[in-house]
Amino acid sequence: MSKRILTVVTNVGHYDDPSHKTGLWLSELTHAWHVFEEAGFEQVLVSPSGGPVPLEPRSLKFPNYDKTAKAWRADPARMALLETTKSPDEIDSAEFDAIFFTGGHAVMYDFPDSEGLQRISREIFERGGIVSSVCHGYCGLLNTRLSSGEYLVAGRKVTGFAWQEEVLARVDKLVPYNAEAEMKKRGARYEKAKLPFVSYAVVDGNLVTGQNPGSAKETAKKVAALL
Repeated sequence: MSKRILTVVTNVGHYDDPSHKTGLWLSELTHAWHVFEEAGFEQVLVSPSGGPVPLEPRSLKFPNYDKTAKAWRADPARMALLETTKSPDEIDSAEFDAIFFTGGHAVMYDFPDSEGLQRISREIFERGGIVSSVCHGYCGLLNTRLSSGEYLVAGRKVTGFAWQEEVLARVDKLVPYNAEAEMKKRGARYEKAKLPFVSYAVVDGNLVTGQNPGSAKETAKKVAALL
């Protein structure tokens, strides 16, 4: 039986201000997808509401728009996957060995309060499966509690898009909250690389997190190694 990964993507297409578009940061999906594909894993896409996934416009420009992202957009079958994502209530967590939360600022809106995603993450984590995220994907772990009632991230090493990176990306005035600060409030032992935007990934048991878009490949490789 090949290992199965449940990859989480967003349904949101803009910030609070509708004139500022956002969505899935495409390379965070494509880099990880490529790593998992090479490892022979089966992959399924899920989103908080199911259905179509908007793409973050900034992720479709140089230097973020690399060959894996271009190849995905040029492939009708792959693009169709982003139109037909499953919703959490269609997912049996017992069928998956890992869950991987992709990013893009859009996920700050629809990941944290998805009870379906929280349920799936909790069930995978508590039976020893892998819970993982890259960049803003860690917003999907903010409100996930274990059966004990404590936050999944409490006392665990976690990384994700840093506040310094929000400022440098000039979106600190647009985002709905400071994800790094919120993670720390929940008792996570937040870490980041010494320099912004370099690849950085952290493993704490069966929790694997990556800091920014450039960390997707490293994060996926760490997940694959554990599997």
